[in-house]
Amino acid sequence: MLSKNQIKLIKSLAQKKFRNQHGLFTVEGIKGITEFVNSSFSLNQIYSLEHSFDVDDAKMTLISDSDLKKISQLKNPNTAVGVFEIPKSKAIDNSKLIIALDDVRDPGNLGTIIRLCDWFGIKDLVCSKATVDCFNSKVVQATMGSLTRVNVSYVDLDSFLSDSENEVLGTFMDGENIYKVDLPEKGILVLGNEANGISNTIKDKVTKQLGIPRFGNLKATESLNVATATAICLSEFKRKIT
Repeated sequence: MLSKNQIKLIKSLAQKKFRNQHGLFTVEGIKGITEFVNSSFSLNQIYSLEHSFDVDDAKMTLISDSDLKKISQLKNPNTAVGVFEIPKSKAIDNSKLIIALDDVRDPGNLGTIIRLCDWFGIKDLVCSKATVDCFNSKVVQATMGSLTRVNVSYVDLDSFLSDSENEVLGTFMDGENIYKVDLPEKGILVLGNEANGISNTIKDKVTKQLGIPRFGNLKATESLNVATATAICLSEFKRKIT
């Protein structure tokens, strides 16, 4: 059985302040944990119903179904919970296209955007400090392992864009038709908050405003989901440079 202190520690990682305090986060399920085990992330411990991982025995703790339910953040726990170390920040590569998020708050959206960056070969995702934590368990689940292959950095976005020498592009409802403009091979593409879009402060740093045209007859749709918009934009960027 797990001790009360072990259970308390693992459960506390559901909150950002405790993840930061301990430098740890959780991954759930055999497939997700395996992705992280086979990456550069450092494993702290795996708590599992079965020994399904290629790790040292010292890093493996077999637990009961009742203990799994106590430490899992899922309604239906999936076999195992892995605890990994939060890595140190890596340098941002300014020689390629960078995606930047201005206060994206939904974990599912961030997780999907990380997966999209992985799919389209975007190595760096830059987030404002108010953007949801990428080590939030819902984000980690939504990335389906892609968090191991995308460098996510949290910065003062205003300062980051001000200091950058690259072209800054942003997505807006009334921006230029993305299908008709020239797109750079490198630069920073900014996407905004789910409810309010790109903030006025960040808008002032944008040098080219891009828009995704509505093709429906009524054109009544208010906006696109930010993850959907990211997919469309990345597809167009990659189409035009390949």
